[in-house]
Amino acid sequence: MDAALLLNVEGIKKTILHGGTGELPNFITGARVTFHFRTLKCDEERTVIDDSKQVGHPMHIIIGNMFKLEVWEILLTSMRVSEVAEFWCDTIHTGVYPILSRSLRQMAEGKDPTEWHVHTCGLANMFAYHTLGYEDLDELQKEPQPLIFVIELLQVEAPSQYQRETWNLSKDEKMQAVPILHGEGNRLFKLGRYEEASTKYQEAIVCLRNLQTKEKPWEVQWLKLEKMINTLILNYCQCLLKKGEYYEVLEHTSDILRHHPGIAKAYYVRARAHAEVWNEAEAKADLEKVLELEPSMRKVVRRELRLLENRLEEKREEERLRCRNMLG
Repeated sequence: MDAALLLNVEGIKKTILHGGTGELPNFITGARVTFHFRTLKCDEERTVIDDSKQVGHPMHIIIGNMFKLEVWEILLTSMRVSEVAEFWCDTIHTGVYPILSRSLRQMAEGKDPTEWHVHTCGLANMFAYHTLGYEDLDELQKEPQPLIFVIELLQVEAPSQYQRETWNLSKDEKMQAVPILHGEGNRLFKLGRYEEASTKYQEAIVCLRNLQTKEKPWEVQWLKLEKMINTLILNYCQCLLKKGEYYEVLEHTSDILRHHPGIAKAYYVRARAHAEVWNEAEAKADLEKVLELEPSMRKVVRRELRLLENRLEEKREEERLRCRNMLG
């Protein structure tokens, strides 16, 4: 066995278990990579979390799409066809794995991998993860840890070698992509990487908008997708608030509320934007609406009202000083 740290990649160690054949494949953007994987914990028992061979079919990713665990692209592009390698990956690379695993398990069971996503927009804790429905994944989600991936590279196909255009993901792939992108956006937001987080949310919104065009407006599936889209737009707006793009936040939230006037989180986010641009009456009106729709948010609303009053008082004091200086 040949153990080596992958060059220029922090937190990854590779051990080749079985050498591959031929030269390193040409992993160009749009290439489709097919592989089997087994995910293990780094405990003494090397507990198996997932195994694609047990599921009965291999995984596919498209190079450049980043719709699954991003570190997999790094791992796969170091391999030759038929190679089997073991990769130790530190926590910086594995934080989103529980969400990916949940989606893969749901799809293997014939369930909708985005069902959880609809219920993760609670106002009290906007970026909290609810249970993933699997005890081992909830544990990983709560306490991220290094993982081991044993990967067997089966095939690498250039974009011209398979039928589907690379940007035209299947419905299943889009449905699988959304919770991954959502989770990655939340992770980046927590790290303060707001530009990158907003990009993840936008990618997820594009997937859902595309799926929504295939449904009849205002029917059950269309409304389900609409709810998911609104959740992602409001998360995107949180990034915009952090970047000072207040008027864009007002535009997005007002658009949501025109069509869905019962979404408390939209009033809350819009209130914060109004407060930043000194729209005192509008901010207070939106916060009152939050209380009406979500009485449990009383403490948060009071905090926002106090912040607003403090900022307004500081502004009034600045204006008084300015007036005195002009008169003086």
